[in-house]
Amino acid sequence: MTMIPTVVPPLPTKNRWHRFLAPADAFTWLAKGWQDLTVQPMTSLCYGLLIFLASLAIVGGIFRLGWDYILFPAFAGFMVVGPVLAIGLYEKSRRLAAGLPVSLASMIFVRPRCGGQILFAGILLCLLMITWMRAAVIIYALFFGLVPFPGLEHIASMLFTTPVGWATLIVGNAIGGLFAAFSFTISAFSIPMMLERRVDAFTAMGTSTALVWNNLPVMLTWGAIVLALFLLSLVTGMVGLIIVFPVLGHGTWHAYRAVADEAAI
Repeated sequence: MTMIPTVVPPLPTKNRWHRFLAPADAFTWLAKGWQDLTVQPMTSLCYGLLIFLASLAIVGGIFRLGWDYILFPAFAGFMVVGPVLAIGLYEKSRRLAAGLPVSLASMIFVRPRCGGQILFAGILLCLLMITWMRAAVIIYALFFGLVPFPGLEHIASMLFTTPVGWATLIVGNAIGGLFAAFSFTISAFSIPMMLERRVDAFTAMGTSTALVWNNLPVMLTWGAIVLALFLLSLVTGMVGLIIVFPVLGHGTWHAYRAVADEAAI
């Protein structure tokens, strides 16, 4: 009689993506971001000023071209490409931790270890932003039809006082939330990782996704902090970006160092 061999189930493997971090650790990253800002503050503030002026120029161009219907999707898209724009701030935090000299030139003319892969990642994030902006236009057309955009002075009444407007808000926020969640997971750590390590864009984005998913409580807290401070910047007419953007950029570097250690690669 043939004996059936005993099958021993495999032992569970260690989750190498999980870090024992509490949601409150996100506020520690924010505090460290502020500390990096206060070291040679003019470099970070000048960097934030450049981001503010670029944002102001883009918004002005949108109004000048009569494209005000994409203004709100453009603001949302800023958060998609924001991690790429903050690479100079990551470089400053990296240099401070390594005891290297810091200058505005070193923050603008960054040489990432991954080479051109970081440019490829930036292109992918820009394509994601363009897709989201196009999706927002399609959602508007599906609910309101092929009618001209009424202008910013009338959009609030259209959205908040009609059933169609509420349906547009619900569907738009749901789809926008999916875009935001996807962009956050792939970019939260991928850009800092490509700055510091010789890794390709897809590996960095996949690693970022794994780290975000396996440390969800603290990363949701960090995402909420980023969103709240960005909305605060919009309330100030984007002037707040001069301070908020550097703080978040430096804080993101410390989030990366806390979560994506060498064992994660």
